[in-house]
Amino acid sequence: MEYQVLARKWRPQRFSEVIGQEHVTKTLQNQIMRQRAAHAYLFVGPRGIGKTTIARIFAKALICRKYPSMEPCCECDNCKAVQDASCLDVIEIDGASNNTVDNVRNLRDEVYYAPVSGKFKIYIVDEVHMLTAGAWNAFLKTVEEPPAHVKFIFATTEAHKVIPTIVSRCQRFDLRRIPTAMISKSLAKIAEQEKVRISTDAISAIARAADGGMRDAESLLDQMIAFRSSENEEIAESDIVSVFGLAAKDELEGLVTALFDNDAQKIVNTLNTIASGGKNLEKLYDDLLSTLRSVQIAKIAGKNAGRILEENDEAAAAYLKLGANHPLDTVQRLIETLSASSRSLHDAINKHVFIEALLLKAARISHSAKVEDLIRKINELQGEDKQAPAEEPKKKLTND
Repeated sequence: MEYQVLARKWRPQRFSEVIGQEHVTKTLQNQIMRQRAAHAYLFVGPRGIGKTTIARIFAKALICRKYPSMEPCCECDNCKAVQDASCLDVIEIDGASNNTVDNVRNLRDEVYYAPVSGKFKIYIVDEVHMLTAGAWNAFLKTVEEPPAHVKFIFATTEAHKVIPTIVSRCQRFDLRRIPTAMISKSLAKIAEQEKVRISTDAISAIARAADGGMRDAESLLDQMIAFRSSENEEIAESDIVSVFGLAAKDELEGLVTALFDNDAQKIVNTLNTIASGGKNLEKLYDDLLSTLRSVQIAKIAGKNAGRILEENDEAAAAYLKLGANHPLDTVQRLIETLSASSRSLHDAINKHVFIEALLLKAARISHSAKVEDLIRKINELQGEDKQAPAEEPKKKLTND
């Protein structure tokens, strides 16, 4: 049997298997049970978080033989046809390659044909923002008033490019980036089922590199499985950071500590070591800002930090320990300085020099005296002078 990549093998087939998007799946399940499904939906969010997956599950649930049900049965012929991409009632369209007026006209003519075996005919249009303005205008009336048996599900990573008149005719769902802790838990389960030996730190590194996308995380794990010399070899964190150009956890914490201490020499040496290792400096910058924010939240929120950061208590405690000996004001000023220049990093010719100069500047500013503090100190000193007792005037000497 031909090998199937993990991202396809472990793709959710039921609503309950989708992670991190409960606000979407719960609404869709309720609509199915009450038979109140809308005629058009717009799923919005970054790549790899489940837009097309949820669209397929929703389509499967709508044409399932057991409709209405909270979950598709995945056993009837209709469900199996959707899973095999052979269902005539669920049509998937790539918006990038079918974006002309003629494509939309053909689709507009097809929607009036009755479904073959299910109750509905469902069109899933991926990357729908790629449609031209003319195509949208030709599609507008059909999206607003389609035949009763037709459902449209649009998916896009760039909702701002979808014309407002279309958005107003859809039920919009904004999908969230999946928390790192959820990705780590799911990867650990997949690794166990696939009988892959991998350390907890390695799983965390993959989850961090995936940047909120479950599909990316599964693809990275797939790549690391192939990286092993033998099936008995354990995948370590060092393997992850080496292959994907990430900074190791201790390197990242060392750089943060150097910023907290305003240690220019350590900042330069640590950054040079990371850059010399071929690490992705843009990813390093994002991870650095994320770590500083986590330290800030840990200091502010205390026991609630884990919930806000979507991390376990152990990770939240580690962030609190990292910034324990440094005032919150220093952390906040570092974040303000670094985040203000993050957009310029992408266009920098020499990213190493850019980040180096920026880190040294941020460390210096975070430890320098603030203007408002100087003004307050001056006012305090002036107040003390006013409260000091005045000297008695000297008596005038006379010859009497």
